[in-house]
Amino acid sequence: MKKIIFLFVFALLIISCKEEAPAVEFKKYDESAELVEQQKHPRKRMQLKLIQSKFLDMNDVFAPFKEELSGFSEDDYNDLKPMILERDIPTLQAHIGNGDLTYEKLTLFYLYRIRKFESDSTKSLNSIIALNPNVLEEARQKDKEQNRGSVYSIFGMPILLKDNINTKDMPTTAGAIALAENKNTNDAFIVERLRANGALILGKANLSEWAYFFCSGCPVGYSAVGGQTLNPYGRKVFETGGSSAGSGVTVAANFAVAAVGTETSGSITSPSSQNSVVGLKPTIGVLSRTGIVPISSTLDTPGPMTKNVIDNAIFLEAMFGFDTKDDASVDMDFGKKDFQNQLFEDNSLKGKRFGVLKDLLSNSNYKKTVQKMKDAGAEMIEIAPERARFSGFTTLLNIDMKHDFPNYLANNADQNVMIKSVKDVTLFNLKDSVLRAPYGQQLFDGIVKDETTLEELEVIKDGLQTVGQNFLQALFDKDLDAILSINNYHSGVSAVAEYPNLTIPMGYKENGEPISLTFIGKPYSEHKLLQVGYAFEQITKARKTPENYK
Repeated sequence: MKKIIFLFVFALLIISCKEEAPAVEFKKYDESAELVEQQKHPRKRMQLKLIQSKFLDMNDVFAPFKEELSGFSEDDYNDLKPMILERDIPTLQAHIGNGDLTYEKLTLFYLYRIRKFESDSTKSLNSIIALNPNVLEEARQKDKEQNRGSVYSIFGMPILLKDNINTKDMPTTAGAIALAENKNTNDAFIVERLRANGALILGKANLSEWAYFFCSGCPVGYSAVGGQTLNPYGRKVFETGGSSAGSGVTVAANFAVAAVGTETSGSITSPSSQNSVVGLKPTIGVLSRTGIVPISSTLDTPGPMTKNVIDNAIFLEAMFGFDTKDDASVDMDFGKKDFQNQLFEDNSLKGKRFGVLKDLLSNSNYKKTVQKMKDAGAEMIEIAPERARFSGFTTLLNIDMKHDFPNYLANNADQNVMIKSVKDVTLFNLKDSVLRAPYGQQLFDGIVKDETTLEELEVIKDGLQTVGQNFLQALFDKDLDAILSINNYHSGVSAVAEYPNLTIPMGYKENGEPISLTFIGKPYSEHKLLQVGYAFEQITKARKTPENYK
């Protein structure tokens, strides 16, 4: 009898040991040798001064999940991987609907995957700044709910936010140590909308500090809080794009279903292109900006970043809503448009008319893609616009930031944050510039020095908008469905003209660096862009999972 009891206890011990995953720690390592090697990089912006964050301890970030993750093994992870990796939202929802998956397991999978790669010094991407400590409990609650909507729903999907977007359960730093105490805030308007539609806020993604309007010529994807974000298609080889670097990287590496980025000029289209994901920069006012650390109330907008077009449409729809606190918010009936049905109604390029920019045809990927679209029945109209001259763009950003940032601090930030202006940030950083601003803060210094009046600013705004709108409208007069660009090449003109952009992977350069096709649409034509983008995606299917992150 004693022998039987002994064997029974021994078996239980074996089972418990098997279920108990080994403890994982995030350890700082000596990066001096790789930084020396990095100085040989041909691109100056990639000659990095540091990689790891000197401020953030990821052990603290993962502390709330220690118990749950200890019971989630590598075998569990591998069993779930075929159902989750690279799958779109409808597929994930179908798996959950038929009982093969739960929202809790989906969330655990992403937490495990983030820890798996970010704790490995040879594969870490420095893409995460914070995690929602309540997300697993929230996922369990979603599993109990009966009214989950259709498979085309954001309900229960773990998503990441760029860390300049307010959340009630995590700090909002914009990557800056000056905002490290910005902890007690309300959700941004778009976060309220996401939660109302059932989304799970998984955490915050790293970014180019202050949305890359801080230092001059510094690496994209660097922040003092999060360290240097790295591109999964080529760590320390390819740039991540900015400023929504972490949003692009986390989606590319399958660290979440999707992520929110923000753009002033190129900050969604650039990292989406560099990381081979789908990014939409909507028309100004389609999505609210309330509760987002600003650069420019004239040009800023959030937007969805996803692995595919269908997820982008679902995600966009989940953020819609008229915001009385945002002067640019448009009271349009986007929310009742069934984006998904529109995508499937007409998923052909046949008869669609696209503007092809002649000077881009020298790019082999662009040229091949144009031909592929033509073969699919699209009409390709070559256009050769004269170069538009823009005057005052930096001044617009300077003066908007000078006024919009104090407004954010007064109305949307934690009142314990001591800084009250851009100048306060510069003085704060000077107290420890090695930690807080290792690449300098030249653009913030420029904001402080710029004495342009608000009256002069209005003249600059009107001039920029007129030039941008005249430039693009002259092209759209050819009755085009969209204009075709590359990456973020025309983000500046789209920004000042307030035209939406949708960027979709179109392939890879010979060295493996991602490259994307960008569709420029007329204002408020997001549904048409997503429709032609979906049709384009069906004939190309260009996106590939990063080799070391499969």
